[in-house]
Amino acid sequence: MMSKAVRLGLALALPCMFVNVASASAQATAAPPAAQPSAAKQKPADTAALPSAQSIIDKHIEAIGGRTALQAHSSVSVKGSLAIPANGMTGTVEMYAARPNKSYTKTTVAGIGDIAEGFDGKTAWSTSPMTGPMLATGEELAQREFNSNFDRTLGMADAYESMKTVEKTTFEGRPAYKLELKRKGGGTDIEFYDAETGLKAGGIVEVKNQMGTITAQSTLSEYKKFGDILQPTVIKQSASGTQIVLTFSDMVYDKVDPAVFELPAAIKALIK
Repeated sequence: MMSKAVRLGLALALPCMFVNVASASAQATAAPPAAQPSAAKQKPADTAALPSAQSIIDKHIEAIGGRTALQAHSSVSVKGSLAIPANGMTGTVEMYAARPNKSYTKTTVAGIGDIAEGFDGKTAWSTSPMTGPMLATGEELAQREFNSNFDRTLGMADAYESMKTVEKTTFEGRPAYKLELKRKGGGTDIEFYDAETGLKAGGIVEVKNQMGTITAQSTLSEYKKFGDILQPTVIKQSASGTQIVLTFSDMVYDKVDPAVFELPAAIKALIK
């Protein structure tokens, strides 16, 4: 019997995979944000010492290949493996994303079966042996739409109310800058960027789904080059006491068949 913590972890892994891996291409086209509100509560010395959030993101973009290389791509497919060390569970993962805002992810776990979710530009859905087919509504639908935008950072001011560098800290044993990105309409994304290499090191997100709101921390490591882009090949997700390790072995750009985003028959049956 699968524990509640593992169910939460698997439910979390799908959207977080998309956010962490596919958003690299979106960040490439990020425009400078609107003027930031005055940081009245922050010490002037601290403000002066920290680089801006946009400059940190720009350094990451340059480190993984640059804007020109990233803007040239309109879709990506990612394949790899999944492991839950605490109980020895393993599986495979497939993720597909395409411009403007389509996504599909499938996880196959030994002894459980297929867990999948997608967004076709209008309908967000999920299906698993634990829940059956389900449609996302309300805040979950809004979040899935936000995450599925292939170019979500094309204009930072359109996606976020504010972006700021909170502090220089330590993340996973290395010096890193902590960024706070406040979404319009509510919600805050925390991201960490390696202070030396510029590469994104991880983040903290809140994911809403049928099980409620889950807070998770992710770490990104072992960057490798696929084509002309550097991407993390190991992502560790920790939430509700469960860690899921995602290891990616294959990333291919601009070869995604549009049919992969079509709604499954079981989901179509739920749409009235």
